[in-house]
Amino acid sequence: MLEIGWFSAKLFFKGKLMRDNMYYVKQTSIGISITFVLLFLLAQTAIPFWVPVVISSFVGGLFMPFLLKDLKMK
Repeated sequence: MLEIGWFSAKLFFKGKLMRDNMYYVKQTSIGISITFVLLFLLAQTAIPFWVPVVISSFVGGLFMPFLLKDLKMK
């Protein structure tokens, strides 16, 4: 299992894992932006900081499968 992960990581960093690397970068950036904006907005409230971190991480994790559903591997 670790060997498969290592092989995938090497292909990713060589740029040979996905067909369209810029699609991945764009979609991941959108997900990170959504998570960051949500964290920033929730951090302005009077609740403890760990609550916005948990909520924004959960929402960001929910968005990623939808953002990367059309990702094509080589």
